Amino acid sequence: MKFSVFQVSRRGGRATNEDRMGYCYTRDAALFLLADGMGGHPEGEVAAQLALQVVSAAFQQEAKTGIKDPRAFLASSVLLAHRQILSYAASKNMLDTPRTTFVAALVQGDRVSWVHCGDSRLYMVRDGEMLARTRDHSYMEQRQDEVPPGAKTGDKTNRNVLFTCLGSPANPVFDVMGPINLQQGDRILLCSDGLWSALSDVEITYDLGLKQVARAVPDLVEKALEKAGSASDNVTVIAMEWETPDSFEETQGSVSTDSINDGVFASTVQAGVVDSSLVEDLDDEAIERSIAEINEAIRRTAARRNG
Repeated sequence: MKFSVFQVSRRGGRATNEDRMGYCYTRDAALFLLADGMGGHPEGEVAAQLALQVVSAAFQQEAKTGIKDPRAFLASSVLLAHRQILSYAASKNMLDTPRTTFVAALVQGDRVSWVHCGDSRLYMVRDGEMLARTRDHSYMEQRQDEVPPGAKTGDKTNRNVLFTCLGSPANPVFDVMGPINLQQGDRILLCSDGLWSALSDVEITYDLGLKQVARAVPDLVEKALEKAGSASDNVTVIAMEWETPDSFEETQGSVSTDSINDGVFASTVQAGVVDSSLVEDLDDEAIERSIAEINEAIRRTAARRNG
């Protein structure tokens, strides 16, 4: 696999930055992740960091032998992260749980799949045109004709409230898409709402389609911060440009996995803010057992629906 990647996170006008992002890869697969810890609940940065750590650890475990079903892997790893956040909150006897949005893209071979929960977005751009974009789990995008309790008709602020996330007491709602075959020059961008709330889809698509990701990402972030001004939210972006073997050029952020030996795992996801003594052990056996349990639950649910 060959790709270029660039990532940046800015605090904006907030006192702290609760966004987290990173990527990891093996010889045959790569995972790009972004989470936005939710304000109004405690330790959003912990929820975001946990989501990245758990999903990247699950990726490391499953990628050893190749991820047989990318969609099932993404679904099970999101649920695993959700369960880990709840376990963390329980271990600290928290009255309210840390919460986060989440989006991840999994590339294996020359195909990409993705999952998202909340309003952190993925954009896929091909030949300067937006090929795909995630749909936020908010009343504004998902339920145009419904108004949440207590909201007035036309109340845009309340209708933008999310109805799901990782870490809430209810099971999360999430969407899994793909796989889609990648072509030379395809760009995939993951971002927190600090970017898309300030810039239109047209602006994001134009810059991402016109420039290499090493230029497009910092330019987009600066534009979002400038447009939002002192009220800017945290702005976090990670983007990847896919390159076919015969067109690969060594540029800023370029990655080629051809020289990586089987079993080697590289990651930019850091342990960071989480006290490991307060969460379940994330060793290989525990991850494998949890994924198996969650996959079995998904299988049973699907069987009931189809039956």
